[in-house]
Amino acid sequence: MKFSYVNPTQIQFGQGQIASLGALIPKAQKVLVVYGGGSIKTNGVYDQVVAALGDHDWLEFSGVGANPTIEVLDKAVAIAKEQKVDFVLGVGGGSVIDGVKYIAAAAIYDGEGWDILQGKHKVTAALPLGAVLTLPATGSESNSGSVVSKAATQEKLAFMAPAVQPKFAVMDPDVMKTLPQRQLVNGLVDAWVHTCEQYLTFNAGALVQDGYAEALLKALKTLGDNFDKQDDAWRANLMWSANQALNGLIGSGVAQDWATHMIGHELTALYGVDHARSLAIVQPSLLRNQLVAKKAKLEQMGRNVFGLSESEDLAERTISAIEAFYHSLKVATQLTEHGGDKAQAVDAVVSQLEAHGMKALGENQAITLTESRAILEQAVA
Repeated sequence: MKFSYVNPTQIQFGQGQIASLGALIPKAQKVLVVYGGGSIKTNGVYDQVVAALGDHDWLEFSGVGANPTIEVLDKAVAIAKEQKVDFVLGVGGGSVIDGVKYIAAAAIYDGEGWDILQGKHKVTAALPLGAVLTLPATGSESNSGSVVSKAATQEKLAFMAPAVQPKFAVMDPDVMKTLPQRQLVNGLVDAWVHTCEQYLTFNAGALVQDGYAEALLKALKTLGDNFDKQDDAWRANLMWSANQALNGLIGSGVAQDWATHMIGHELTALYGVDHARSLAIVQPSLLRNQLVAKKAKLEQMGRNVFGLSESEDLAERTISAIEAFYHSLKVATQLTEHGGDKAQAVDAVVSQLEAHGMKALGENQAITLTESRAILEQAVA
């Protein structure tokens, strides 16, 4: 395929890089610093940000949780408008950075913010924004995508716009030292599935994209296999792998899937499943459902990532290897958060997919609501 690729986000990678914030944001700009539940105040990140912004006029907004809700984010939008903020800085993981993208866009829009997620308002301009990454997972720090939830209606929707591409991303692997192990597992799984969504489609002869995707998958597999041996190199490799998995490069010029994400978003919205864990629940069942269409790429992954030997059932063995990888990280591959009513859970998710227009998913648009139902029948315990 033809493609146009540009990634203007400046990456400041390595230990001590938070100190560079002061030079990255023009001193004349009034900054709104947005963060989550306050862990940055106990791990030293907040103090580093405060020190770096010593010459800036800034204010803060906290309380952006996992799967950020518009109900919380709109409070920050109101502050940005009232205080005439010029720049928004997200300090956190993908949820905070996704939230900051929404805040930056909604702050210069006079209508209802949810219009942005519903596609009623196309974002063509936004306040400039940057990111200090504290949890590697989503790649949101250097892409133009954002996912926001609406608690009132249990919806989780996405928007993309070049205007919300971060100007810079500060990535210091040291901030990962105090993260809960569950969050590190989630980051690893999220990056793994992001790579798969752009790789496990059909062969387009894209040697660079395929080779780079396989390098990322092998790196993530090695990190997972050595999860209990975390050191500076381990943390740096996870942070960089997660970034590279979704900065647009491996998806350039090739077919992309994203059906696992669309179905997984509904599990998160309805049952509060961690984002990464919703992906691990959906993906193996989806791959089995789409085995014929994805057979060649699954076999390629089996050979080049897992080192599996040739056989008639190589594609199926690759799916089993993916599943085993999740299980080795103690990540479930079936939904249990639904309270045991399987039929009701399947109906609820399919109903939400239909309501959100997700009736033809995947690289071939072959995952209809019927196929999504079949996938969920396998994925729900």
